[in-house]
Amino acid sequence: MGRLSEILQLAQQRGKHLGLPYQGALTPAEAWFLWQNAPGAKLIDVRTHAELEWVGRIPGAIEIEWQDYPDRQLNPHFLSELKHAVSSESLLLFICRSGIRSGDAARLASEAGFIDCYNVLEGFEGNKDAHGHRNTLGGWRVAGLPWIQG
Repeated sequence: MGRLSEILQLAQQRGKHLGLPYQGALTPAEAWFLWQNAPGAKLIDVRTHAELEWVGRIPGAIEIEWQDYPDRQLNPHFLSELKHAVSSESLLLFICRSGIRSGDAARLASEAGFIDCYNVLEGFEGNKDAHGHRNTLGGWRVAGLPWIQG
C-alpha cells in the first residue's frame, strides 16, 4: 500500500497547491497505477462519444459524456449516470482530452457527495505543442498507457 498512499498524498498536495475543489490531481501514469492497484478505483472518461470513436478509448473506463458533440451542451444526466455507475465511496479518476472538462466533472461530483475525486492532468491527448498539435506534450497516449482506436 506504500506506493498507493504516496501517489494519493502527492496528488492531494498538487490539488492544494492548485486550489482545486476536489481531492487532487494525477499524472496519467499515476492514474493508471491507482486504477490498476487501488481497490474500487474507477476511471471515468468524460469525453464525447465522437472523441471516443474518432480519437480512441481507454479499455475498461466508464464512459459518461460531460457534454455532447457538436453542440457542446452539458449532459444534464451526468450526475445520475455517475451515481448509477459507481459508489459514492469509490476512488474516482476523471479524464478528458486535456484535463479541463474532467476537472469540472471532478468538481461537480465532489459537490454532489462523491468523496474521493481526482482529475487526470494532461488528459488523453495532452496539451497543444508549438504547432498546435496534441499527442506530443503529455497525456495518456504519450505516456504509452493502454488505449484502442475507436
